[in-house]
Amino acid sequence: MTESAPQPKRDLETLTLGASEEGFRLIVETIPGLIAVMTPEGAVEHVNRQVLEFFGRTLEELKQWGTTDAVHPADLPRVKTAWQYAVETGLPYEFEHRIRRADGEYRWFQSRGLPLVDVEGRIVRWYNLLTDIDARKQSEEKLRRSEADLLEAQRLSHAGSWRHDLASGAFTVSPEVLRIRGVESAEPLSTIDRMYSGIHPDDRSRVRETYEAAQTQKGEFDAEYRIVLRDGTVKHLHTIGHAVLNESGDVVEYVGTGMDVTEQRQAQAALETAFEEIKRLKDRLQDENLALREEIDQAFMFEEIVGASPALKSVLSHVSKVAPTDSTVLISGETGTGKELIARAIHKHSRRADRAFVSLNCAATPPSLIASELFGHEKGAFTGAVQQRRGRFELAHSGTIFLDEIGEIPMDTQIALLRVLQERQIERVGGSRAIPVDVRVVAATNRDLSAAIAEGSFRSDLFYRLNVFPIHVPPLRKRREDIPILVEYFVKRFAENMAKRIRRIDKRTLELCDRYPWPGNIRELQNIIERSVILCTGDTFSIDEAWLSSQAPLRADGSSPLPATLQDQEKEMIETALAKSRGRVAGPRGAAAGLGIPASTLESKIKQLGIEKRRFHGVLMTSARALRQHRAGENPPVIVQTSGQGPFRTEYVEK
Repeated sequence: MTESAPQPKRDLETLTLGASEEGFRLIVETIPGLIAVMTPEGAVEHVNRQVLEFFGRTLEELKQWGTTDAVHPADLPRVKTAWQYAVETGLPYEFEHRIRRADGEYRWFQSRGLPLVDVEGRIVRWYNLLTDIDARKQSEEKLRRSEADLLEAQRLSHAGSWRHDLASGAFTVSPEVLRIRGVESAEPLSTIDRMYSGIHPDDRSRVRETYEAAQTQKGEFDAEYRIVLRDGTVKHLHTIGHAVLNESGDVVEYVGTGMDVTEQRQAQAALETAFEEIKRLKDRLQDENLALREEIDQAFMFEEIVGASPALKSVLSHVSKVAPTDSTVLISGETGTGKELIARAIHKHSRRADRAFVSLNCAATPPSLIASELFGHEKGAFTGAVQQRRGRFELAHSGTIFLDEIGEIPMDTQIALLRVLQERQIERVGGSRAIPVDVRVVAATNRDLSAAIAEGSFRSDLFYRLNVFPIHVPPLRKRREDIPILVEYFVKRFAENMAKRIRRIDKRTLELCDRYPWPGNIRELQNIIERSVILCTGDTFSIDEAWLSSQAPLRADGSSPLPATLQDQEKEMIETALAKSRGRVAGPRGAAAGLGIPASTLESKIKQLGIEKRRFHGVLMTSARALRQHRAGENPPVIVQTSGQGPFRTEYVEK
């Protein structure tokens, strides 16, 4: 008979085992996680209290239910695969997934499974621990989104971040830096020296010195430089860095950002170029404003060349032949004959037609300013020259310059103009730099330049430079066949502008126009017709006969002589004005300005009345009576002090 163990010892072991199980149960119940003991096939055998509370079910209900129904549908395939692999291999498993609790909310858990095997290696049960990691997963998701937003922001702003560990030399960059630099891996940028290698050679040493200086001073790093990509593309970067200090105040690393500013620099360069172009155009427009103001503010003499007379056809034949060349043209003719229109026709039919046509009326420009108008001036060249200004020759580069009233240019300017015609170079007033110009010169005059050369007021060498291809525009009185055509043309044009219906032209008007000498030529004809159209109230156009009888102060071919008293009175008025100007016709103090008529008109009248200007060079001011005595040789020239209004109320003081 076998001797049994003493009963007290057996009771003690039972008590000890029960205490251990109770202690184990307390531990399992207090662990902050879901604990389950499962069969080798995965059926639930035992769970702790947290599992029951989480699912809101009893142990028996869990055994019948199967917790896989609580796994998130998106995670279930992955969970089944991991569990199947663990069962087949007998290896522990660990994965993360979402589980639905009693109130229907899904939470993230980390699932760890450990198998219990017997001596033969067979799995007898599984121990499973589910740890709630929902807060961590939410934080990770927020971090992921934050990083994604940061990367997207960097991509959109073309700015990447970087970090440089000074102790190890490691250089880390964000994906945007790689994209900017055109590399696929961070390895080529893993050290600061490799970063330097991609910088443009002309900028590399400057950037290195700036960064090393920032480290020495424990300050900020800020540099803009160029990088060269593998395909040779050049980009502009703006990089800034901030020093990170340790507790001892030593710099341990630099963190910063690098921004691709290529588009901004290109836009800035384009903007600067545009600003320069705008400034250049602004200066040019400002310079051209004065040159073109006459064309903008006043009506043109006429819009096109009208007529069919042999005299006009001869002029147009010359224009068609000389226009395609670059030869200098000198146009002569009385005032109002259309010399500027001929000049424009030459330009329009030349190879320079698509370039500038710049004009200057030399008689209307003060002599002291003609050089500045023609050649420009430097800042400070004279009082009032507050900025550099280009002259008409520069404005007309590659085009045509039209010098009207060329005979009125002062002698010193004639010398400078001669040099331009000879050397094709100009110098601005107050400057010393020769500026090449490619300009075709067309000049015009209503003066007899041969007489001006004889008088010493015009240089002969300049005349021969200008007179390469002369064109003489005949006065209207020598192309009377064109008068009816011109009358019809102007009547139609002004009637349309004034919304009037004029169907006929009075025959008597055409007869008067044919007999009238037209000292003002086509300009005068245009003005009289415009005035008559304004006053016209019917459909028949006519001109007041008084306008074509009293406005002809000079006798012309084919016209009736004026009364001697009227002609004598006009001659005395002109001689009085010449005496006041000491024989000078043009200019602000010339006789033409005193009489209130154009200098070209006065020159024409002086020639037709037979007045000799040279006789007045010794007379400062005089009267009609004194002039008559002076012409008769009865007294010497006199100096007169004006004591009243008008040219005849004077006090005489003999010389």
